[in-house]
Amino acid sequence: MSPEPRSRLQRLLQSGEFVVTCELEASDSADPEPVYRLADALRGKVDAVNCTDNSAAHPHLSSLAAAHLLLDRGVEPILQLACRDRNRLALQADILGAAALGVRNLVAMTGDDVTAGDHPEAKPIYDLDAMHLLRIARIMRDSGTYLSGRRLDRPPSLFIGAVENPFAPPIDYRPMRLGKKIEAGAEFVQTQIVFNLERMRTFMARVVELGLTERVFVLAGVYVLRSARAARYLRDQVPGIDVPDEVLRRMEGLPPDRQAEEGVRLALETIARLREMPGISGIHLMSIRGEEAILRVVEEAGFLPRPAVEPAAAG
Repeated sequence: MSPEPRSRLQRLLQSGEFVVTCELEASDSADPEPVYRLADALRGKVDAVNCTDNSAAHPHLSSLAAAHLLLDRGVEPILQLACRDRNRLALQADILGAAALGVRNLVAMTGDDVTAGDHPEAKPIYDLDAMHLLRIARIMRDSGTYLSGRRLDRPPSLFIGAVENPFAPPIDYRPMRLGKKIEAGAEFVQTQIVFNLERMRTFMARVVELGLTERVFVLAGVYVLRSARAARYLRDQVPGIDVPDEVLRRMEGLPPDRQAEEGVRLALETIARLREMPGISGIHLMSIRGEEAILRVVEEAGFLPRPAVEPAAAG
């Protein structure tokens, strides 16, 4: 881990704060106002906000543009870059462009297959995968060159992150896979949504045993459910999400008008148990059209006020 923080998020993590990040709802508007509205609501309530990159293979406002709009409103962005839609030239250009605009946090992702989205006939790129993208970001930052070896006039200053899914088979391999991402360049990792706490506990125990938490910060994914229908959708339609039957029964056992309340309660219980697990440095909150629920969870979990630290120096 870098001794000199490159972002406010990194400074918080290195100081031992339990951080809170969340996902920005994807915008389908050419008007920046929806992003500004969300940024204003989230400012001061979370430590950084992920700008998704055509999540679930659906086109939305570009993650780079969204990150710039967040910066306009004083919110620290975490830029997601997916390999699915870009070759290595475009990926390196976007890394450099993001850094030039003031983005200091990057999450490298392979990206959902195009068949998951509304343009299944699109041609996926996959020139690189997330592991290679992590390595390229590290080379650009630490060696000051493009992948080709050509020198950069000024390297990007980035806190480099990855994603990991503790619930995807082969289960026993996931901690070792995280280790490979750390070797490639990951300094923090945001996990897939945690509903199966026992499996997450097993994953984290092995991650700690391997000494990986001495080299990476782990932020656990927490989803704020709004309905039993949403829980079923995540279980049945989104690859890699483990929704135990007990969670589904819990949501379905209530009338529709009480399910959103139960979703908040479930998220709060999940956060409390995650905070007890050794090696977890923070949480990453997610919800579809649920920013009000996210803000409520942040408040009721006792995360306010957020710690005040000086932003990392530009460079």
